[in-house]
Amino acid sequence: MSHPVTEDIPSNIYKPNSPFEATIVEHRRLTAEDSPNEVDHIVFDIADSDLRYLDGQSIGVLPPGEDANGKPHKLRLYSIASPYTGEYDDGGKTVTLCVKRALGATPDIPPGVCSSFLCDAKVGDKVRITGPVGKAFLRPNIPNANLIMVATGTGIAPFRAFMHTRYVKHPEETGQSWMFFGAQTRKDFLYEEEYEKYQGVDGFNLVTAFSREEQNAEGNRMYVQHRLQEKAETIFNLLKDSKTYFFMCGLRGMEPGILEGMQKAAESQGINWEDFFAQLKEEKRWHVEVY
Repeated sequence: MSHPVTEDIPSNIYKPNSPFEATIVEHRRLTAEDSPNEVDHIVFDIADSDLRYLDGQSIGVLPPGEDANGKPHKLRLYSIASPYTGEYDDGGKTVTLCVKRALGATPDIPPGVCSSFLCDAKVGDKVRITGPVGKAFLRPNIPNANLIMVATGTGIAPFRAFMHTRYVKHPEETGQSWMFFGAQTRKDFLYEEEYEKYQGVDGFNLVTAFSREEQNAEGNRMYVQHRLQEKAETIFNLLKDSKTYFFMCGLRGMEPGILEGMQKAAESQGINWEDFFAQLKEEKRWHVEVY
């Protein structure tokens, strides 16, 4: 389950002052048409670039135009949703983003500049990209590792890459994969067909939480952290294996509930969670990207 080159992590091959102009070759909506949340799958052709990336990295997008002060719009980072081999297993000649259109919370707050630009873009349009960046969220270069992945919304992007590499490129892998995904409704279940395809594979476990359709044990909305709490003992026991790696990507609000669930599982076994948690981080087996 190796990265092509783990000792040489690509970084900032293209910088904001010298970006690569990539061409969109595929653009489709991921969420249902009647969902209030628009999330798009956008694939870029990078065949003529020197850009290469690893599972778990991000790229930057420079939207055109200027802000209210007459300065160029700032760079926006997005997690890469394609495996290091590219969207079509094309040797890394494409890179994919999973982008949610950011709408203003109130009428006086404008929509997101970069997400609007990307969601409005069409096949054939040019987009200035930078990167890649990121060393802290890479898929582990450990054979048969156990992967615990917790995502809300577009936080699923890096895990899509992880799972493609594991189950398509390396079907001989025997490690467990636990995928926890949370969204408002099933209409917002990103890449559902791909995860359903993995369902029959030994070791793959998919757990979903749709907050506006399901209730937790207290009768309140069911969030992804509640689902993880339901499986806390199983997940904690997995974490005791040195080949288990935990990844969390998405909304910051899920983190306290997850930590609470893990602490209770640890205490039920007479294990000090704070010490155990510190060890996980020291061994680089606990990875978080939340916003």
